[in-house]
Order: sequence, then structure tokens, then C-alpha cells
Amino acid sequence: QVQLVESGGGLVQAGGSLRLSCAASGRGFSTYRVGWFRQTPGKEREFVASITWNARITLYADSVKGRFTISRDSAKNTVYLQIDSLKVEDTAVYYCAAKPGVSGPWDYWGQGTQVTVSS
Repeated sequence: QVQLVESGGGLVQAGGSLRLSCAASGRGFSTYRVGWFRQTPGKEREFVASITWNARITLYADSVKGRFTISRDSAKNTVYLQIDSLKVEDTAVYYCAAKPGVSGPWDYWGQGTQVTVSS
């Protein structure tokens, strides 16, 4: 079992930055692919970014490329999402998720952290 806890959300002005953290506990996390997703009320949860277990491959949604950076610190069992040049439309609850394989569903989810961007 893997437990995920997000933190780092908050209220920030457009153009600002935030760094979200996803702290993990439990066996196997260091070998898991980790992703960040976000959701706003009335909309489907959408993929934001992902990173492989060895951090060699990162993927980003087109809407965040160039502004979001995903990284991981294996020693701390933590994955980060650096968000720069925030836009009002980035307002959402951000979730991290983890899975052991390349394909298949995301098995583990955190509780989410709210990011609110004001104009």
C-alpha cells in the first residue's frame, strides 16, 4: 500500500508561482510512476504531468508545458510540481497519483490540495 499526501496549495496572484509536494509512504513508491492531475467543479479530472520512477521521462499536458515542472526526490519519497506563471485557469484541486506500471490505472491517490489563482 502507498499513501500520498499533497501540500503546497494556496491563494496566489496570476503570474506567481507555487510548488506542490506529494509525500509518499509505503512500500514500492520509489519504483512507481507518479502523476499530477487537477479538477475543477463540474469538470473531469485532467492529467497535468507525470514522471517515471527514475525521473528519466516526464510528460506534460499541452496546457501546462513550459510553465509546470515535475520532479522527484527519491531520498525524501516526494514528488514536486513547480508551477510558474500561474493563470486564473490553473485554479483547481491538484491531486497526485501513483502506479507501479507504465500502463493501467492509477492505483493510489492523494486527497488533493487547492490552488486558487486570482486576477
